[in-house]
Amino acid sequence: MASSFRLLDVVRPFLPLLPEVREPDRRVPFQKKLACTAASLFAFLACSQLPLYGLVRPAAGADPFYWVRAILASNRGTVMELGITPIVTAGTFVQLLVGSNLIRADSSNRQDRALLSAAQKLLSIVITAGEATAYVLSGAYGSVGDLGAGNAILIVLQLMFGGMVVIFLDELLQKGYGFGSGISLFTAANTCESIVTKAFSPALLDRGRGPEFVGAVTATAHLLATRANKLSAAREAFFRAGLPNLCGLAATCAVFLAAVYLQSLHVTLPVRPRNAPRGHRGGGYNIRLLYTSGMPVVLLSSAVSSLYLVSQALYRRFGGGYLVGLLGKWSSSDGVPVGGIAYYVTAPASLASAVGDPFHIVIYVAFMLAACAMLSKAWVMVSGSSSRDVARQLREQQMVMPGMREASMKRELDRYIPPAAALGGVLIGALTVGADMMGAVGSGAGMLLAVTTVYQCYEAFEKEKTY
Repeated sequence: MASSFRLLDVVRPFLPLLPEVREPDRRVPFQKKLACTAASLFAFLACSQLPLYGLVRPAAGADPFYWVRAILASNRGTVMELGITPIVTAGTFVQLLVGSNLIRADSSNRQDRALLSAAQKLLSIVITAGEATAYVLSGAYGSVGDLGAGNAILIVLQLMFGGMVVIFLDELLQKGYGFGSGISLFTAANTCESIVTKAFSPALLDRGRGPEFVGAVTATAHLLATRANKLSAAREAFFRAGLPNLCGLAATCAVFLAAVYLQSLHVTLPVRPRNAPRGHRGGGYNIRLLYTSGMPVVLLSSAVSSLYLVSQALYRRFGGGYLVGLLGKWSSSDGVPVGGIAYYVTAPASLASAVGDPFHIVIYVAFMLAACAMLSKAWVMVSGSSSRDVARQLREQQMVMPGMREASMKRELDRYIPPAAALGGVLIGALTVGADMMGAVGSGAGMLLAVTTVYQCYEAFEKEKTY
């Protein structure tokens, strides 16, 4: 006799212990959704600016997580240090288990949906606690001996608080109290904040040549106003090293326009109701070229972030053994990878360093393109957006493609969805590499997610106005 036990049932005893956002019992008004979305965004940005209490010294030096922070909505040295990494990692893991049938769940069953949500939330909390502890033990804020046991525990608790804020704000928005999802909203907000700050920041920095404005635009205005040689001032505004410059802003605009253009490319397949009268025009089902949007880079960034964390902790604890060194070698002075896998999956610091180490740039580009393509195709299979899933959804909605039998719809969708997933993943990877190489303010994937999120919010606003 087959056992009725399911892996998902392991979560059931934890249901009463997990705090939950109750689903609304009626439709949430537009104004309340807008206010809730704004409040969630404000809470996230406030935590992103709230420094960790208990640090012996502020986080300084090169940041090994710099290239993934914009995508993971992370801010160094603050309560939001972990960003969306725990919730993305947990969600991906649960989706993989469901997609591989290791977890049997019926998406049409309300109890199974509640158990899946609880499983993801429980795993997110566990990962948050694990990553917070790993950050402290890896020496990211100094050695535990320098911090003291009390401060170390306090920092772990603050990081866990930030992770819990993200988990429950995301759940609040997903339950219908706001627009979109917390993951995309927070990533878009983090990217936009970074761009605005680096363009217009009035903060001053003295690098031995007198005070300089950090923001590229404010620095340009200051240089043109105070320098007698305007040509020299313009040259410095465009090409100054170590701080945001106008070349970086121009590259940001170029990547943003490319993201808008790629997001607009799609194929429309004609569909109509099954029992529609002859001559009914029907509608269309859009398949975008960027079928999975920026999700491949979000997943890849989460994986690379975890690799950095584990590799750095092992290298500081066990030194340069062969296996530890293969995973990654780290500079003791500025904490950046200088060898091993962690080094080759990290973008070169500048175009000059890429030219100086062509082997690094070749491996990095090949890794980004191949990984994004594979993750995009894998995400389609486990997220319920494959050709089979879309064909089933159309059948459940009583929609058909004119001139085709129901059995032929999957074959027609197979002509578009798998190629769009693979090619879209490659283009997203190429956009990210291009943004990194051109020195754009923020990553290509972050800007793509920002464009996608703004567009989705606009569609949601328009839809709400029709009610």
